[in-house]
Amino acid sequence: MKWGRKPVANPEADLLGEIAEGVHGIEAVFDAAGRLRWISPSIERLTGFAPGECAAAPDLLELLVHESDREFCRRMMTQVLSGGLPQDFELRLARRGGGSVWVATHWRRRADGAGLRLSAEDIQARKETEYTLLETVAELRRAQALREHYLLRSNDERQRLAALLNLIRLGILFIDHDRRVLYHNRAMLEIWGYPPETQLVGCREAVLRDQAAAVLADPPAYFEHIERTVRGSRGESEEHEVLFADGRIVTDRSAVVPGGDDMRRIGRLWIYEDVTAARRISDRLLELAERDELTGLYNRRRFQEELERMLADAARRDAEVGLLAFDLDGFKPVNDTYGHQAGDEVLVGIAQAVGRIVRRNEMFFRVGGDEFALLVPASTSPGLLELAHRLGEAVGELRFSFAGNTVGVTASVGIARFPENALGAESLVAAADEALYLSKSEGRNRATVSARHCGESARMPASSSDERDSRED
Repeated sequence: MKWGRKPVANPEADLLGEIAEGVHGIEAVFDAAGRLRWISPSIERLTGFAPGECAAAPDLLELLVHESDREFCRRMMTQVLSGGLPQDFELRLARRGGGSVWVATHWRRRADGAGLRLSAEDIQARKETEYTLLETVAELRRAQALREHYLLRSNDERQRLAALLNLIRLGILFIDHDRRVLYHNRAMLEIWGYPPETQLVGCREAVLRDQAAAVLADPPAYFEHIERTVRGSRGESEEHEVLFADGRIVTDRSAVVPGGDDMRRIGRLWIYEDVTAARRISDRLLELAERDELTGLYNRRRFQEELERMLADAARRDAEVGLLAFDLDGFKPVNDTYGHQAGDEVLVGIAQAVGRIVRRNEMFFRVGGDEFALLVPASTSPGLLELAHRLGEAVGELRFSFAGNTVGVTASVGIARFPENALGAESLVAAADEALYLSKSEGRNRATVSARHCGESARMPASSSDERDSRED
């Protein structure tokens, strides 16, 4: 393809050329093989590479895309070409002579299906602003910590810091040795449910107790915490969590403020912090770390933790633990024939169906792909077989409709028990996996109880590639 305007007079071509020259962002067209057909002249402004250089490059992504983003960009292009679904993501373009520039890209399949169209805009300034903001937030947090430190060390600074303390989100309360309020900030009023215009200076501590009793979920427990733990401490108290009636979680800390001669106490300083949002974020992060994103079941990491915990508890109590390992028969053909979205629908359906038969003391996990596990405390062989039977029925009764066809899958189950089949977590998993393999090899859609005795090593036959493929089905 020849670049630049042709010398032959063509008003329409001239107009298109002017439009292309005026494009501020990047526009590009690729053929069905992913090769560049045309790119707007603005690419040179952003990267230093002229359109002709881009067209002549054997691999445009190798030339233009930052090495950290290159493989991801290839995958996304392939997905758009094969699936037709548009993709929007950010990546870095390499600059001539070094460096990079951030752009937001929008990939669409062409209307005629003969290739891709790319639109991109420069977001480097936004990225730099984000980085600057993060640095500013970190600096503000350090500054806030420093302010709190000086407040705890010197009550003499209270008046000069009062204006500043009213701006921060920590509730601050100072009660003198006569148990009267000497200072509080606006955040303290907000946390404890006082109107903004309330003036508590001079009030006795009993007034604060009345308001606390009205807003706390368990006032007697909080007052007992103050009398037994806080009053008995002559230094800084430990951080304590308090649950409010409206569901908020607030932490309090306090410290005795000594007088100038270190022999008398001039009062106690309290700091309150509403940590409700932080606790919710923490809980959510923990949930993401230990749950499978697709099905919502506990993941392999949580499975290993719970298995170790249950076995240790069972060993102490001389009890038993059952493990049911199962995967799906016929899942791979569904995935291959109808796509991964259909496979995901099957996995979610299986998780919901089996979840309905799992009892409160049992734990259900997705440990990978179409592989699942059930941990059953205080189990017996007949009970585990009965559970495996109900599990197989729940899976086998499910039907899914894809592209006008009704499909279903079945489950092959391997059963192992602690301490009958194994004494450790790894060996128990191996025993259940060995039993699962036998269920697969003996016809699938069945449950097999491990025949291994405690202390035996796994005797899994060396599987050929055909045997491995049949198990994946």
